[in-house]
Order: sequence, then structure tokens, then C-alpha cells
Amino acid sequence: MPRKSEPPEFFVRRPRLVARRVAYLCLGSNLGDRAGTMAKAVGLIARIGLKIIARSSLYETPPWGPVPQGPYLNLVVAVETELSARELLNMLLGVEHAFGRDRTREVRFGPRTIDIDILLYGEETIAEPDLEIPHPRMMERAFALVPLSEIAPDLVVGGVPIREALAGLDQSGIEKVTPLAVEG
Repeated sequence: MPRKSEPPEFFVRRPRLVARRVAYLCLGSNLGDRAGTMAKAVGLIARIGLKIIARSSLYETPPWGPVPQGPYLNLVVAVETELSARELLNMLLGVEHAFGRDRTREVRFGPRTIDIDILLYGEETIAEPDLEIPHPRMMERAFALVPLSEIAPDLVVGGVPIREALAGLDQSGIEKVTPLAVEG
């Protein structure tokens, strides 16, 4: 019986050796059915391959920035991923797009159907024009640190415990709301 020859080297699939990392994502919405959008976004994030390992409560928060607008709902999820930070960013931009977000047509710091920021990606520090990790303004934003501290109270970012950073921020107007139901 003739022996089958081995496939050429370039056809041999080798497993990609990638470390699994925990990333913390902050989601926010202040247009339309905010709670429904957040639930569906978390569900989509899980369905497209990110393992959700922790999810904060949902918080209503005052808007941040110079543009007058309504209050946000915010939450933080911890996900486990083998994606690179760049791949994760691209995936999350796709999730935002699926919910109608068009970053090219919106006002900076303006209202939005969905916003998903990568707060932390493992222990990595990344400084690229469109990707900065840790998120460059997370330590001055109570709307991100309140839910983050709920699921990861002992995190330290840049040598500063997040609980310490949060203690120095104005937390007025931030209210925990009913638990988030995950779609799908």
C-alpha cells in the first residue's frame, strides 16, 4: 500500500502560542434603550469568543466631558482572551459598529448608543496612536473606577491602587441600578 506523503511545510498548521490574558472593558451607553443595549453588547462579546469571568453591577452615571447630554449607564466586565490587544480593540470596534456606532460621525465626548473601552489588558502597557493601555484617563473617571473596583478591588495601576484613586474622585451622581441580564 503506497504511503501518503507529508503535506508541504507551509500547509502544516501549528498552534499559535498565545498567553491568555485578562482584560477589563468599560461599557457605556446614554442613547436609546441603554440597559437593553448594554445587555445585548455583553451577550455579543461573549458569543464572539471572549470568556466573561466577572461583570460589575450596572451604574447610572453623570455624563463626562464638555458636551451637554443625558446620563450614562456604565459597567465593567473582565474577559479572558487569547487575542492580542490590537485584535481585541478591532473586535470591540466591530461590536460598537453592530450597535450603530460610527466614530467618524460623532462628537468627541458626545452621546452614544454604545462605547466600549479597554481599561486594562493583562499587565501590559501599550502606547500607540489609537490604542493606549492602561486607558489614559481611567484613573480620573469615577464612572469607570466604581464598577471596576466592584469586580477587582485590589487592582493597582501605575503603582496606584484603584481604590485610592477612586477615593480622590467625585462620585456624586453615581448610582447602582438593577442587575444586568445577559442576552444570549
